[in-house]
Amino acid sequence: MPINRALISVSNKEGVVEFASKLQEIGVEILSTGGTAKTLKEGGVKVIDVSDYTGFPEMMDGRVKTLHPKVHGGLLAIRDNDEHMKQAQENGVKMIDMVVINLYPFEEVCEKEGVSNEEKIENIDIGGPSMVRSAAKNFNFVTVLTDTEDYAKVLEEIAENGDTTLETRTLLARKAFSLTHHYDDKIEHFFRDLTGEPEMLDLHYEKVCSLRYGENPHQKAAFFKNPENHDSNITNSRVLHGKQLSFNNLVDGDSALELVKEFKEPSAVFIKHNNPCGVASAENIGKAFELAHEVDEMSAFGCIIAVNREFTGAMVDYMKEKKMFVEMIIAPSYEKAALERLMTRKNLRIVEVGDLKLDLLKTDIKKVAGGLLIQTKDMYELTEADLKVVTKKAPSEEQVRDMLFATKVCKHVMSNAVVMAKNGVTDAIGAGQMSRVDSVAIAGIKGGERIKGSVMSSDAFFPFTDAMEKAVELGVTAIIQPGGSVRDDEVVARADELGIAMVFSGRRYFRH
Repeated sequence: MPINRALISVSNKEGVVEFASKLQEIGVEILSTGGTAKTLKEGGVKVIDVSDYTGFPEMMDGRVKTLHPKVHGGLLAIRDNDEHMKQAQENGVKMIDMVVINLYPFEEVCEKEGVSNEEKIENIDIGGPSMVRSAAKNFNFVTVLTDTEDYAKVLEEIAENGDTTLETRTLLARKAFSLTHHYDDKIEHFFRDLTGEPEMLDLHYEKVCSLRYGENPHQKAAFFKNPENHDSNITNSRVLHGKQLSFNNLVDGDSALELVKEFKEPSAVFIKHNNPCGVASAENIGKAFELAHEVDEMSAFGCIIAVNREFTGAMVDYMKEKKMFVEMIIAPSYEKAALERLMTRKNLRIVEVGDLKLDLLKTDIKKVAGGLLIQTKDMYELTEADLKVVTKKAPSEEQVRDMLFATKVCKHVMSNAVVMAKNGVTDAIGAGQMSRVDSVAIAGIKGGERIKGSVMSSDAFFPFTDAMEKAVELGVTAIIQPGGSVRDDEVVARADELGIAMVFSGRRYFRH
């Protein structure tokens, strides 16, 4: 059915004059209200005021203008229902085939400094959401536009067909109800704040896909994404080759990518069961890749790899030489020839993430049974200026660089965590133990002789001297830790006796 009549009432007037002019050129009658009508008239668009159409004046400072049967009857009438059309004719109700509305800027007003509650309340739109919902409910016959980005597409369809397609109207109706849902959600939050009730957290995630299974084959699972997040992350990545990412691939891939994003220099990360087993930075990505793999080749079997530079043919050569079995590779991009060679590996998942931009949304969510924990994401970048030397022996410049490197890795290791490193390469990692001394012992088993001359980063303070003593026994020569234990003096004194350098960072990095 052709669009004969449109009602336009917008707060955001971007592009509205041009849009209404195009509608008028193809013979669409324009109804409008208040400020929008004034803007359209000034732009040369012929407009019928809604109050002239309804025969009822705008009143109460514009609070009442579109809440009228002639408006909502024209939106809600089912066009192929003879009784509806008969009643419309008997009551002078004309069909309104299109509604163009964006709501009073309630959210924007609430975010301004010094705005009174009265002004906020005046920006609660009533007529707008009512018309949006009426039009969206009747999407089989009525086009509802709430987003200026849709103007061009709608004009194109009308120019071709005289009307929008049902597919477009359905999409626009979904967007309309999303808008009113979000709008009412913000109003509800305002009243919760006004009445002193607890803040309500509403999370809106879109389903990406169902997964084959969850962490284990007997568990069902699905993957959802935050539609407002456009960061460089595993959710927004692109699978170039291989099977669908599994539940565990997504979890491990997230860990790998978030860790490699910590480094500006060419770096490679090998992840196994959500913990790094090898991390390295070097003058080029190929060298970093090799060094990271050599840290713990046994644990790297079946690993997830992330790099922060383009994946090269030389790295593929190394994988072939070492007969590496890899579950997934994540990179900003791939050399064409390297990608072609990798794609011959049937079960290898190849993931591209594009430029590794800084995160924009900085919220971290963890779940507990029946609830969620919300915290700010740990975005703090530790620098040399944060470090406080607490021992008689000060670390060398090289050791300080390795301390900062090891701490970046330590942030991403399950607590209790220790990381030994030197020359921008992890020598050993001890993760997820109930006592810190056990984590050091496991790192010793993994690193062996390679630990000699390393620095060690600890994600939390030393409650006793035992973990430090074990680290020195393994060959650690300098330690970075947060400090803050009641036994700090005792630990520092013992470090002096052992002849090592120790610095306090003042930053704890628990990861549970």
